[in-house]
Amino acid sequence: MPDSRKFIENLSGAGKSIGVLTSGGDAQGMNAAVRAVVRMGIYVGAKVYFVHEGYQGMVDGGDNIKEASWESVSSMLQVGGTVIGSARCKDFRSHEGRLRAALNLVERGITNLCVIGGDGSLTGANLFREEWSGLLDELVQSAQITEEASQTHSTLHIVGMVGSIDNDFCGTDMTIGTDSALHRIIEVVDAIMTTAQSHQRTFVLEVMGRHCGYLALVSALACGADWVLIPEMPPKDGWEEQMCHKLSESRSRGSRLNIIIVAEGATDRNGNPISSNEVKDNRADKKRLNIIIVAEGAIDHNNKPITTDLIKDLVVRCLGFDTRVTILGHVQRGGTPSAFDRILASRMGVEAVLALLEASPGTPACVVSLCGNQAVRVPLMECVQMTQEVQKAMDEKRFEEAVKLRGRSFENNLNTYKLLSHRKFDTELPNSSFNVAVLNVGAPAAGMNAAVRSAIRVGITEGHTMFAVSDGFEGFYKGQIKEVGWGDVGGWTGQGGSLLGTKRTLPAKHIGKIAEQMSIHNINALLVIGGFEAYLGLMELQEARSKHPELCVPMVMVPATVSNNIPGSDLSIGADTALNAITDTCDRIKQSASGTKRRVFIIETMGGYCGYLATVGGLAAGADAAYIYEEPFDIRDLQSNVEHLTEKMKTSIQRGLVLRNENSSENYTTDFIYQLYTEEGKGVFDCRKNVLGHMQQGGAPSPFDRNFGTKIAAKATQWISKKLKEYYREGRVFANTEDSACLLGMRRRALVFQPVVQLKDETDFVHRIPKEQWWLRLRPLMKILAKYKTSYDVSDAGQLEHIVRPRAKDSSAI
Repeated sequence: MPDSRKFIENLSGAGKSIGVLTSGGDAQGMNAAVRAVVRMGIYVGAKVYFVHEGYQGMVDGGDNIKEASWESVSSMLQVGGTVIGSARCKDFRSHEGRLRAALNLVERGITNLCVIGGDGSLTGANLFREEWSGLLDELVQSAQITEEASQTHSTLHIVGMVGSIDNDFCGTDMTIGTDSALHRIIEVVDAIMTTAQSHQRTFVLEVMGRHCGYLALVSALACGADWVLIPEMPPKDGWEEQMCHKLSESRSRGSRLNIIIVAEGATDRNGNPISSNEVKDNRADKKRLNIIIVAEGAIDHNNKPITTDLIKDLVVRCLGFDTRVTILGHVQRGGTPSAFDRILASRMGVEAVLALLEASPGTPACVVSLCGNQAVRVPLMECVQMTQEVQKAMDEKRFEEAVKLRGRSFENNLNTYKLLSHRKFDTELPNSSFNVAVLNVGAPAAGMNAAVRSAIRVGITEGHTMFAVSDGFEGFYKGQIKEVGWGDVGGWTGQGGSLLGTKRTLPAKHIGKIAEQMSIHNINALLVIGGFEAYLGLMELQEARSKHPELCVPMVMVPATVSNNIPGSDLSIGADTALNAITDTCDRIKQSASGTKRRVFIIETMGGYCGYLATVGGLAAGADAAYIYEEPFDIRDLQSNVEHLTEKMKTSIQRGLVLRNENSSENYTTDFIYQLYTEEGKGVFDCRKNVLGHMQQGGAPSPFDRNFGTKIAAKATQWISKKLKEYYREGRVFANTEDSACLLGMRRRALVFQPVVQLKDETDFVHRIPKEQWWLRLRPLMKILAKYKTSYDVSDAGQLEHIVRPRAKDSSAI
């Protein structure tokens, strides 16, 4: 059968010129996208031009449009904002302005534009593209260009990437800059929590999002906020009393902390502004702490804005609590880009260049977007139209429809938040006699506690009695099992490690005692949150069912490990936090070399035999090489890397960064590589080494891990509820089929339940890794962006997909 794959070396950009510009507001990660476009463009033989100051620079021309070099994008990855500048441009909105811009592009031979910005910037680019032939005709008629030049540059190709911290663009699950903004918000919330508890205060937080509540909603999920106000779903009449009652009730149950988040343009359903100060002045009991977060665009059901002032007044007036307002403002746009944004922007930048290379005269302007864990291309104007439809639905008070139009991911966030934020009265809960146990297994991973909190609270909402098992399977057979309530897991989302306690002990040797404990506590279902030991443990429990009928209950595993080495899932809880730890350290290490030229750093990462952290961390940090077990290397490869670094030291980029996965090779250890580089680099560069160790497992979980852990655990618990009903017969639960013991994993575009038995063939048990790993496709990108010649399979790219209209019900998105 012929090989239908397509490789990058068969795509040539020779003779093509690409312009890259950032427009509108800045967003963290834009520089990573620019860097990827420049280096990928140069790699395929194209000329790449910076267009400084956005569309204004394109209109003004001159030094605003400069050819980029490989070295000119060095050190951009960790820089916030946009190095090439961004500006609002009135001139480009006029026909005359666009005519001048066309002339400036033709003079430099640029007929491919990569635009990084929001929907306004991308809409402008599409209009420019549609007018292009007419603009060239005008330039020919005015003798500013020749007929030949007009023919040579007859088609303008546009590819967009969305840079917007609000995540307000339909057609993509995540926009560049959103994750970094969430990092800033959560850092502030975590800091406020500690002081607020000390002073028994309530905090009202206003976050950005004048027309989109994504930041408010996800930060509310990530910090366990008690109330959130967003533009897409204004509170119903009487919300003031409901909110104050909820805060009072929470305090009466002994909570020391409540959180409320408000979008900056929030209104009630009548269109009245809801200000943070108004809410502040409305509070009544004097327990410990409330934090209220307001999205800047929140409204009520009558389209009236809900502001932080309004909320502050409301809380002080009704409850009498000492209340403070914090408006985060442009802090949310600052700082360094998160690992997620760097990786997203790098993937998008490379994909944008491929889209430009493959574009034909009939190809519509497209946007490179993210669907689940996959990069896709969607028609630009379909995305713009859908984004405009959201605003129209909000203006016409069709709020349910507005939420659906935002996409499956947004809707799922909102539904999960509703599940977790409001405790129902016992009389409102469904009748359930089922007992569900939750435990952590394996090494600790940031985000485990968010997952446990989510599972416990969703389980209680479903009517189950929830049990927490301490210290994994070891605690299970020792009987360290206790019932937990709603309030017992309050404040867990931001805690690192495992508050339940977790151990690597496998159940096989203690199956009898575990079965006995299952019987004693009448456990009807198990939720295991953990790493490879959790996966092995679930298989051992399933295999023991024939001898121990107590184990014939629904079981589900949620992957949580920094190594990201679980078969059946592209992503694991904890891996994003570890990547941020690696990226932050690499940034500091590179900065330490800024005054010392010609230095190479060798960094050892965790991961066992799985090279995920080394590879993806290398992509996020701009590494020159990453050594992993999955891609065997020998002394010739090491020598080649030394020669590559030697050449690099002759340029203006006089430093190197090399990552090595801890178990990448038995003989080529970190010490060996360090000594080899030191010896071979004598007179050219010197070396330093750093073993990151357990710092990759520590610290507060990232917003992504909090959010991912919360949603995946909620989905797992809902699956358990469904299976309990399915397998309940004659007064007992009996589940012994393959699909009653599953792993819930992220696969490309959706969360999927997979029987653990069926994952056996996909597993390399000796090295504790999946046989196929999606992220290996990112390795060529890292090499290309580090200036290595390599083979890169682009078969997955090139498919233009259309926007999928929201379906009635689909909870598979994350």
